[in-house]
Amino acid sequence: MGRYVARRLLQMIPVFIGSTLLVFLMMYALPGDPVRALAGEQAVDPAQIAQMKKDLGLDLPIWQQYWNYLTGLFQGDFGTQIATQRPVAEVIGDAFPITIRLALFAFAFTAIVGIAMGVLAGLKADTFRDRGLLVVTLLLISVPSFVLGFLAQYFFAHQLGWVEPNVSALAESHELILPAVVLGSLSLAYVARLTRTSVAENLRSDYMRTAVAKGLPRRRIVGVHLMRNSMIPVVTFLGTDIGTLMGGAVVTEGIFNVQGVGYAVFGALKSREGSTVVGIVTLIVVVYLVASLLVDLLYAVLDPRIRYA
Repeated sequence: MGRYVARRLLQMIPVFIGSTLLVFLMMYALPGDPVRALAGEQAVDPAQIAQMKKDLGLDLPIWQQYWNYLTGLFQGDFGTQIATQRPVAEVIGDAFPITIRLALFAFAFTAIVGIAMGVLAGLKADTFRDRGLLVVTLLLISVPSFVLGFLAQYFFAHQLGWVEPNVSALAESHELILPAVVLGSLSLAYVARLTRTSVAENLRSDYMRTAVAKGLPRRRIVGVHLMRNSMIPVVTFLGTDIGTLMGGAVVTEGIFNVQGVGYAVFGALKSREGSTVVGIVTLIVVVYLVASLLVDLLYAVLDPRIRYA
């Protein structure tokens, strides 16, 4: 197991470099001059622009800029915003905890409700309950997240008055429930369908018939034998979904005015603050890589037949 973990950690290095390099090039090499864009239509002394670019290291070749970014990254330096001269690490420190809480609420909603719905439908395949699940999940998949967000905001906030339409700057836990439900709805549909299919297929397996023939209690048959084997594809999806929820929070945070990572990315894209976008994307890439490693390690827990050399 130790050798496998070490090998996976080494494999993460080129993935991390490749993904961050791609984002870095998109933000610094393609859009143009971010320093000149700050002035807009106003006339600015070229000497001032040149001095700002020198102070920020933007006059260097792109490969050297990326190398400086990587070396600073391992020292906790994510760069500095051009317009405000505010450290990007400080921006991330304010926004990231809010998005983490929102993503965790959405993940819990997705995992608990989605798996429960999938198990209930899979145990009674081709029944009214099963067809109802397929219809509901198909509806969730078909409706765009921003439409679902505006509908939830209009119905629960403006019509029923159960919640405030916008989340306050404090982003208290009870305020994040509705945005988390909207954020996790699409993932819930996929988890429910995946769980339903996996449970229905495993019910027809030989080991299930053997467990029934041995006279084991139904609770043990379903809770141990069926669930452990059925959860392998679901765990795979949920592991990668953590990063997806954080990335997809851009739309949800914009609708509900949640001042998290998505809100910061949206503002940075409008003002062309590449350092903020690259810093946030770098953290999301790390979350993806760590979640992928944990999912692979969980396989051995769910299925004892899986061994890592």
